[in-house]
Amino acid sequence: MTEDDRSEIRRAFNEAVNMSVAEIEDWLATDKSKGVGMTREGDEEAVGHKSGRRIVDIKRREANEFDDADYAHMRKVVGYVHRHLAQRPAHDVTETRWRYSLMNWGHDPLKQ
Repeated sequence: MTEDDRSEIRRAFNEAVNMSVAEIEDWLATDKSKGVGMTREGDEEAVGHKSGRRIVDIKRREANEFDDADYAHMRKVVGYVHRHLAQRPAHDVTETRWRYSLMNWGHDPLKQ
């Protein structure tokens, strides 16, 4: 992966993740956050909730500390956010599982 690739991934990630570390941490501590998302067999924590914790970890570090797995996760976050934004419901999304799931991935669609 070139430095240009890494730079583009960081840019897209920072654009997709529009919540601060504190906002994500506060959100992940809520029952609403823990009540949405898909869990894998044998795992009690939803995939998105786990991703939110990883996003916090990534956002706390400097770019020179990222490894290939971090960049892969950043790409995954960008893809998830873009796919789910394209599926936005037509009604008010303020108190919806759709919004809550996106917030687990670091994106609050009401902040746009």
